[in-house]
Amino acid sequence: MGGANFPDPSVIRVADGWHAFSTNAVVNGKLVHVQNGYTPDYNTWTLRSGVDAMPDLAPWVYAGSPRVWAPDVIQLPDGSFLMYYTAAYKKMSNLHCLGWAKSRYVDGPYIDTSATPWICPTAQGGAIDPAGYLNSDGTRWVVYKIDGNASGHGGSCGNTVAPIVQTPIMLQQVNAADGHTLIGDPIQLITNGPADGPYVEAPSLSYLGGKYVLFFSSQCYQTPQYDVSYATAPSITGPYTKYGPLLVTGSNGMTAPGGLDLAINGNHAIWHANYGSGRAAFTGFVALSGNIVTASTFS
Repeated sequence: MGGANFPDPSVIRVADGWHAFSTNAVVNGKLVHVQNGYTPDYNTWTLRSGVDAMPDLAPWVYAGSPRVWAPDVIQLPDGSFLMYYTAAYKKMSNLHCLGWAKSRYVDGPYIDTSATPWICPTAQGGAIDPAGYLNSDGTRWVVYKIDGNASGHGGSCGNTVAPIVQTPIMLQQVNAADGHTLIGDPIQLITNGPADGPYVEAPSLSYLGGKYVLFFSSQCYQTPQYDVSYATAPSITGPYTKYGPLLVTGSNGMTAPGGLDLAINGNHAIWHANYGSGRAAFTGFVALSGNIVTASTFS
């Protein structure tokens, strides 16, 4: 997409090709809440420049600085589409919460009329980075990050000064038909340790090579240490063992790669890395052998 600023990308495959969505950006002087792009072949991409996939904000979102981040789109059994997203919470505008919005069409417009956020653990710092997953047994799940570093004690990305706050990646089952009715309590999959810097974030779940693979980023996104890592498990609920990193500064000439997402149970990956004054989308293929994920990149 010509190196356009397209951070925190996600991708969904439908009949006509792959559609990607990203965090908000200013395009031609206008704030676009959710950007989107398209490719029929996973090689030649078109950015729908200036088109907003979610032009109107839900009542619970802080309109003064909405910070709509990390959208992720799934298709429901009735053929409609649902977008999970992050936004600033009006009642506590320093924190972020999760919402969902619906559309008849993959490119939107997506609409959320909810008066309150969907998932919002404010006592733990809020939540960001939701991503949907449809398991082979028909159950539907969402992974997300509890944004503990939002209430951290300083340092890199707000959370390298002791005491370090936990930023766990959570797994939540949802109703398979509607994509948002919560089933049971969330399950912690991993959390940040000494090797992860201030946090683990940007989770994405897939099934590769006979194992569940949880992709995530660690280190601070504002530094060259930001990366794409992963953990594997024999069961969707874990236990997950961390491996990697998969992509780091220097991989294929990139700087601070992060936020990897895959079309569900496929090998087509998308992520971002620093480019110019923003973060451009990069694409490639991933594969798992044993517990080792490899990536081949081409654009």
